[in-house]
Amino acid sequence: MATRDAMTKAELVEEVAGMTQLTKKHAEIIVNTVFESIVDSLRVGAKIELRGFGSFRVRNRGPRVGRNPKTGARVDVPAKRIPYFKPGKELKGLLNS
Repeated sequence: MATRDAMTKAELVEEVAGMTQLTKKHAEIIVNTVFESIVDSLRVGAKIELRGFGSFRVRNRGPRVGRNPKTGARVDVPAKRIPYFKPGKELKGLLNS
């Protein structure tokens, strides 16, 4: 496990390869497939629930009026969809124990 502040995708692939005794190429395919599946599901508006870990969903943000910080001019910010992750009870427990 990485001891730095962040784990990169390459480090995650190495971790999967080491734990499963697969080649890095096979582990990379697995990691990419999981990420692509999550993104594809979110794109169509589906919620992803990983029991014990958490859930991913899309939240809709409405349009709003913002300000350009440099000039102070009003800027119309369009509506957008934002990915959201909610950690599960077990994950919260593991982090706080």
